[in-house]
Amino acid sequence: MSNYQVEPAARPQALSKEAIKALRKEQVQGVSRRQVLRTALGVGLTLFIAELTAGTIGFIWPAIATGNKSKVLIGTYSDVKAQNSSLPINKGFPAYYSAAKAYVMLIDTSRQEFVAGADTTGDGTDVNVRALYQRCPHLGCKPNPCLKNFWFECPCHGSRYDRLGIKALGAQYGPAPRSMDRFSVVVDGSGALSVDTLKITLGPLPVALGQPGLIPPLSPTGCL
Repeated sequence: MSNYQVEPAARPQALSKEAIKALRKEQVQGVSRRQVLRTALGVGLTLFIAELTAGTIGFIWPAIATGNKSKVLIGTYSDVKAQNSSLPINKGFPAYYSAAKAYVMLIDTSRQEFVAGADTTGDGTDVNVRALYQRCPHLGCKPNPCLKNFWFECPCHGSRYDRLGIKALGAQYGPAPRSMDRFSVVVDGSGALSVDTLKITLGPLPVALGQPGLIPPLSPTGCL
């Protein structure tokens, strides 16, 4: 009489300890849940580091772009007018200087001069000139001044600022959370302006159109 027993197919038996050990040593087929979670975590961490790095580089870019030279000489008010003869500089229109990554403009247009002195706050009222960092506070695009309305307009997401870089309050004026950032400036005894690219002051909060502190646009429509 045989010692073999045939087990019905409908009643499979539990795996032996040896079989379980063998299965554990085999490579898992397909993608496991653990692998998916690890991949998602890695991608998220990579994106966070990339955004943090981009933000840091954006903030310190003026110093990098100018080779760590703190002050960039712009020149006298007469120099600025001569170098930008096609623009209405005398009316306060911004002049762009790539070496400083900055826009420069008169504050009080009734005084056609830069006034000797130093301004570390970035406001520039005492020296009658303001230097604005070219970077939009939203995501770092470059706002451009519009001859039609004398406002800055960001081509990326539509943030708009008056000619002195003050952000207009309201969703219709774009998503930037604050006004354009400002550089510290020095005007020497000869009236020559220097922009300190290592000293940046964050722009103030937006101002509603019609309120003090925001210069109305010359035209209801802009360049964008």
